[in-house]
Amino acid sequence: MDTIDAEIRSRVLQTDISTPVRHGPFWYSARTVEGLDYPIHCRAERADDPEPTVILDENVEASDTDFFDLGALEPSPDHRLIAWSADTRGDEHYSLRIRDLTNGSDLDDVIDDTTWAGIAWSSDGAHLLYVVADDAERPCEVRLHRIGSPATDDQVVFREDDEHFYVGIGATRSGRYIVIHTASKTSSEVRLLDTTDITAPARVVRPRASDVEYQLDDWGDRLVIVTNLDAVDFRVMTADPASPGDWTEFISGTPGRRIVAAEPFEGHLVVLEWVDAQPRMRVLDRDGAEMPLDIDSEPHDLTFGPNEEWTSRTVRVVHQSLTSPPRILDIDLSDGTSTLVRRTPTPNVDTDDYVAHREWAETADGTLVPYDVVRHRDTPLDGSAAAVVYAYGAYEISLPPWFSVARLSLLDRGVVWVLAHPRGGGELGRNWYLNGRLLHKRNTFDDVNAVAERIGSNGTADPRRLTIRGGSAGGLMTGACITMRPDLWNCAVAEVPFVDVVTTMSDPSLPLTVTEWDEWGDPREEPWATYIASYSPYDNTIDSNRPAMLVTAGLNDPRVGFHEPAKWVARMRHLDETRAEGNARPLLLRTEMGAGHAGPSGRYSAWREEAENLAFILSNN
Repeated sequence: MDTIDAEIRSRVLQTDISTPVRHGPFWYSARTVEGLDYPIHCRAERADDPEPTVILDENVEASDTDFFDLGALEPSPDHRLIAWSADTRGDEHYSLRIRDLTNGSDLDDVIDDTTWAGIAWSSDGAHLLYVVADDAERPCEVRLHRIGSPATDDQVVFREDDEHFYVGIGATRSGRYIVIHTASKTSSEVRLLDTTDITAPARVVRPRASDVEYQLDDWGDRLVIVTNLDAVDFRVMTADPASPGDWTEFISGTPGRRIVAAEPFEGHLVVLEWVDAQPRMRVLDRDGAEMPLDIDSEPHDLTFGPNEEWTSRTVRVVHQSLTSPPRILDIDLSDGTSTLVRRTPTPNVDTDDYVAHREWAETADGTLVPYDVVRHRDTPLDGSAAAVVYAYGAYEISLPPWFSVARLSLLDRGVVWVLAHPRGGGELGRNWYLNGRLLHKRNTFDDVNAVAERIGSNGTADPRRLTIRGGSAGGLMTGACITMRPDLWNCAVAEVPFVDVVTTMSDPSLPLTVTEWDEWGDPREEPWATYIASYSPYDNTIDSNRPAMLVTAGLNDPRVGFHEPAKWVARMRHLDETRAEGNARPLLLRTEMGAGHAGPSGRYSAWREEAENLAFILSNN
């Protein structure tokens, strides 16, 4: 473990600075310093200023706590103040503060128990909107705070009482409006506030309707709406701000081409979509003429970078792949030419040593499941290598290939790493998700097991040396796969796994349960009761020759209670003890006593934890 920890650190430029981003009159950046866990946030009047002014040092703010997670960091429109929030337990309860950037001191304003669901300033910087949660940890209420007044005087701007819906807020890219977005797993509703008249009632864009989702942004003379109304994989509409509910189609929907987001600039619209299990972008002008952006043919990730200036003639994007570290590109919106702004430094790494490719596995029902493979180029595909299969497969979350300096410690030792894209995710469109949720949830686990069978039969890996890994809903995937097919897996790493599905989903008093019924079903009723019980890992743990296992938990985790993985491990240990022949395979439970769902917050602790995970995999293969 110590060796791997040292390898991870050696591949990171530990003292570094991010590319400055222009926002109003300043250039904002963040830097890291070797030996310090957290970023230091700065700004300057010039992009090339060698000594920008520190506006927030996370290391200073985290000095009295073992955990620190920065939530909001949002300057006021005049950039005189900055609103920032922090969680110091890992329970996702944030304290919100206001810092005066003219002297670097925090105001007396302190608002406790805010959420991760966004903040937004009024145009004059006199008011700040934020979101609080109910007892079930559901962001549900938007409040308005006047700078300089006590939090007890804050007004409720909006409250969502339907327990199936979450609330989030944020400013449009132009800064003219604040969006109050409330959504369940199957429908949504948006309200607009004018930032110049923050105390006026919010306007409903279009009333919620069953199975209709939409999100919007401002494009100057019109609104831009991304919606699944009469388009299974979404389409883009526009509307006059004076009549926001009257929509006109701008980009038609195409099945299998899942539109995820549309980012407006003054003269162009940039669309992010998933096609053939890959993220893609295209640029459209106001007349609808479009230009595709072809970045990479290898399996990759492509996301929007920080684009604070809506009048910009370029869009900043971030690209990475299984073999290429993140690089920042500025794409000219008029001709599509790209400029490399920065490539994340990776000392002691020769990326040419690694190769990646895409393959497909066929399931028992004939479905083709994509998966991505990365390995050291000297690792033969002759059926002798150990392999790690990683997957998630829930909530329509598309999991793109990403670069990891820690993963290289596996690849350098001849391990093949596989990223599976099972049903339940969104990589192949909305139907890919629908066919992996509710009464189709078992497809997720069948898909991952099919990938394991495929790589064990086509020479990618030794079928006796397969590890499965996933976290949260991916931890459920891990547990379900090994209970369904323990013969497939030699090792398993289940991080904060959601494994006691029947019990948790039967208790509406627990955090998140009611909102999660749209994803998993309500096991208090049929047909959900029988179906969920058929795959819930805890309920299906039996006396078997289980794989070597590392299970993790967080004491302050509000999403997956620590009792779920602890209870699961206890059951497996009991079964091991009662087996006549015993079970010599290791079964470890690691509980973070001062953290939550995401594990330790400091980068050195996170690297150390990952080194433990990788050492466990290597020692059991």
